[in-house]
Amino acid sequence: MTTPAEDELRFFKLPMDMLCIAGFDGYFKRINDTWERVLGWSRAEILRAPYMDFVHPEDRDSTTAAASQQSQEGKTVFSFQNRYRCKDGSYRWLHWNSVPFAAEQLMYASARDITEYKHTEERLNQAQKLEAIGRLAGGIAHDFNNLLTVILGRGEMALSRKGLDPALARDLGLIQSAGQKASGLTRQLLQFSRQQVLRPNVVDINAIVTELEPMLRRLLPESIAIVVHLDPDVGRINADASQLEQVVLNLALNARDAMESGGRLTIETTTAMLGTEYQRTHAESLPGTHVLLAVTDTGHGMDAATRARIFEPFFTTKELGKGTGLGLATVYGIVKQSGGNIWVYSEPGHGTIFKVYLPTVKGLAAADAAPAAAAPAAGRGTETVLVVEDETAIAELTRDVLSDLGYRVILSGDFDEALLRAREHAGEIHLLLTDVVLPRGTAQDLIPALSSRWPGMKVLYMSGYTSHTIVQNGVLDPGKNFLQKPFMPSVLAAKVREVLAQPAGLNTQSEAS
Repeated sequence: MTTPAEDELRFFKLPMDMLCIAGFDGYFKRINDTWERVLGWSRAEILRAPYMDFVHPEDRDSTTAAASQQSQEGKTVFSFQNRYRCKDGSYRWLHWNSVPFAAEQLMYASARDITEYKHTEERLNQAQKLEAIGRLAGGIAHDFNNLLTVILGRGEMALSRKGLDPALARDLGLIQSAGQKASGLTRQLLQFSRQQVLRPNVVDINAIVTELEPMLRRLLPESIAIVVHLDPDVGRINADASQLEQVVLNLALNARDAMESGGRLTIETTTAMLGTEYQRTHAESLPGTHVLLAVTDTGHGMDAATRARIFEPFFTTKELGKGTGLGLATVYGIVKQSGGNIWVYSEPGHGTIFKVYLPTVKGLAAADAAPAAAAPAAGRGTETVLVVEDETAIAELTRDVLSDLGYRVILSGDFDEALLRAREHAGEIHLLLTDVVLPRGTAQDLIPALSSRWPGMKVLYMSGYTSHTIVQNGVLDPGKNFLQKPFMPSVLAAKVREVLAQPAGLNTQSEAS
């Protein structure tokens, strides 16, 4: 049997929480061993300094107020949080419960280290914030894509007319150029919001970096040395190669802007095994074998406030007019949509490293496989196309483009009208060109009703964004043909010809199922 004094001593020494007795005079009177383990200070160092010396400057007012509630008002304090300085200069978040004893001029308190919880909460809040911004950005991009489809399409058609006045042709060309730039911005917004259509294959990250290296050496000034270290045994990943090129390029350009006076850019690949310990501190990661792409610069670095916002669209530290603030937002969206994660480590004056983790897969890289057959060139046609598009300007543009090429076009604006126009048509319908989401229905509901009468009918979807049933997590379902808005008339013509040239059964069976 132990004595009460021994029980008290054991209780004070064993717990994981930081136990203390503090005086109303601002000094600790007694602490347990956990204080030394958590903060790194010795017992003597903690006891001889006012406890306010350890409190983060931003938390001192609230800490003083909480202490006054106890010493002057005799109130118990529950669930109070502040930051305490460690011996190495870092800070730990503490969660306090404290009971005052006015007669003894003492406070009996326990504090729990919740630093990892706070960091996880911060990352979750940031992820939710980016998710909300992404949904907004995706919706805006969708609406702009509808407008740009008409602007760019009508512009291309006008420029193709013979005998065009040179001054008018110049103005139309400038409109086209501005429209193309706007299209690029909406594409970046879709990339950030994870609503662009990916066409993933098994790819070799080393091959992508190697192919981009000559371009990077042209884009970066000679004052920046480029160092590339590629692990020859790195695994393959399932991703869209063109999107991965965008990731590498944007990270390199971001590094260039951080090294205005020159420096060193290092691009590395290796294999990384992420375990449960890594997942504990990086809540969005998944355990397993990953390919690690690391891009490091020796630039000016970033403080915590900047790091917290770098992946937000339109956030930039550059001067007005020097950048859109979409480069890193684009990288974030591509990596997340590809099933990976990206983390940044940076301190002012010590450069920056971006680490991109993408899960490995088995298989032969698409570049090493047999080349695919070339798509048919755009040309004229005589087939009948049923167009279902509720945006009148886009529907009329599509009709005019295809009619000029010899196709017979049946135009409808919604689900019900499409069924009505199809029933009224006596001949064959060779292609259904439809927006994905329709008033009073969806394309997926429309297809079975039409394919029962025209079993050989091909299907081509079009949309300004991808949050719909034919795209799962941004990856186009097998057997689906897709045309991303905004599209140029030449692209529309080529895609229609490509789909109509597909062998019977390649596209129709999967659509009807």
